[in-house]
Amino acid sequence: MTVSACAPRQTRDAIESNEDRIAALEEALFEATSTTTTATVETPTTIATQITMLDLPESVEPVAAIAAAVGPAVVQIETADSLGAGVLYSTEGLILTAHHVVEGETEVLVRLFDGRTLAGTVLGFHEVTDIAVVTIPASDDLPIALLALGANTQVGQLAVALGSPFGFAQTVTAGIVSAVDRVVRGVTMVQTDAAINPGNSGGPLVDSDGRVIGINDIIFTESGDNAGVGFAIAIDLAFVVAEQIVAGEEVQLAFLGVGVSDAAGDNPGARVEEVVPGSGAEAAGIQLGDIITAVDGRTLTESADLRVRIIERAPDDVVELTILRNGEELVVQATLGDTSQSG
Repeated sequence: MTVSACAPRQTRDAIESNEDRIAALEEALFEATSTTTTATVETPTTIATQITMLDLPESVEPVAAIAAAVGPAVVQIETADSLGAGVLYSTEGLILTAHHVVEGETEVLVRLFDGRTLAGTVLGFHEVTDIAVVTIPASDDLPIALLALGANTQVGQLAVALGSPFGFAQTVTAGIVSAVDRVVRGVTMVQTDAAINPGNSGGPLVDSDGRVIGINDIIFTESGDNAGVGFAIAIDLAFVVAEQIVAGEEVQLAFLGVGVSDAAGDNPGARVEEVVPGSGAEAAGIQLGDIITAVDGRTLTESADLRVRIIERAPDDVVELTILRNGEELVVQATLGDTSQSG
């Protein structure tokens, strides 16, 4: 079994071989019309982000409603020899996608839901998390997807993936969230059995409310195609990275400043084996042998959980750590540093 990016390079040869079928499907898709309304919500990037929602009858099935609501914000990203997907998340023309979709490129072609094509600029990327931001001209009428920042994603809940597998634009697949807080390649991921294939990378994984919970990124597979084990970069982490890219900053991930191992015995969690001098952990009074059992009230079952809880936060955030020290439970506050402190 191998791990592969779900759309490292969806080749032009493969795309062109499907052109006739794609054209027929897109023609049928774009002929479907409906009345639109807008709802105003608050997000960290814009005070009044407009979410375009199709005016659908209540009888429409949930996945159909999700696809209708989020689909207009999903774009196809094309380079000279490959394609992937992305999702518009700001009327400033900002698109979240996977770095491997635009790797090596500074300019790309962005195909919108309605068939329009626009020149896109790769604003920046972060290789470690595989996140990139592409920008197109800002417009108040851009269809925008809502990000599920801070949401408590649950195992078993509905998950819908949108993208352009094998060049078939606006493809929708559905499944469930198979697991949360998976650490794959050092990155926090949401695992899903919704079909993800080459060309899906960079597209959104969304919940039953049409909110983006992850950016589709990699699959475990023996054949190279979907095997029901796909992963999306958790949206909280993706957004932390994107905000720094948009600000023109060097991307830094949150850093607590401890080395840990799995705690043994009756108290699961992360046993502190090292405290980095000058780190937030040292300032908070964390000591060798402490067992960190929770972050912001969220229980840790193993040491890997600590990385998940920290990496999805932003540098300078303050976190509450529950620790066991010599059988006594303590609660301390720690201000997170960034990965530049990791040596």
